[in-house]
Amino acid sequence: MYQGTASAVPFQLRNKGASAPAMSKPSRNASPESLLSSTRTFFVTAKVHQGRSLFQVERNATLLVATLRDYAAARKFVVHDFVVMPDHIHILLTVDGSSTVEKAVQLIKGGFSHRLHKELGYKGEVWQRGFSEVRVNDGESFIAHRRYISDNPVKTGLAAAEDQYPFCYVTLVKKKQGLKPSSHLNNRHG
Repeated sequence: MYQGTASAVPFQLRNKGASAPAMSKPSRNASPESLLSSTRTFFVTAKVHQGRSLFQVERNATLLVATLRDYAAARKFVVHDFVVMPDHIHILLTVDGSSTVEKAVQLIKGGFSHRLHKELGYKGEVWQRGFSEVRVNDGESFIAHRRYISDNPVKTGLAAAEDQYPFCYVTLVKKKQGLKPSSHLNNRHG
């Protein structure tokens, strides 16, 4: 579900001097000139390696939520919403002027992988390479992505209602087990 554009990047074959077929390199939606400007909000999706249902196991999903909570508490980024699906995660987050969406995702994926290996003894690859992100530039986009996140477990049959799925922002805030609402940044989407 990558929303960016792809540009062809040709390369040279060693000792042949001939061009090989162009390979696609996805561009990031965080433009270089605005990488370290003001706060920016993104809808991010990261997938589990080989589409495995790693987060169908409650302790793995709980550990990912704890990882998100820890980085949000450390003010590495602001989490507005998220859902942990069996084989992927969607996050609506804001990074400030001192960080990038790439750094935030690196912290989430790397931090979770490290903890999963260390704390739960998991062996093997955790995440698919890369991630997709969509820049959220206005309130309409923010609301649409938030709705997509909350509808995801319902549309896939994992819950009858959005607040009945255990691994999402709405449920955790409702149960007071998770992240605090980010009211100071909920109306900033740039």
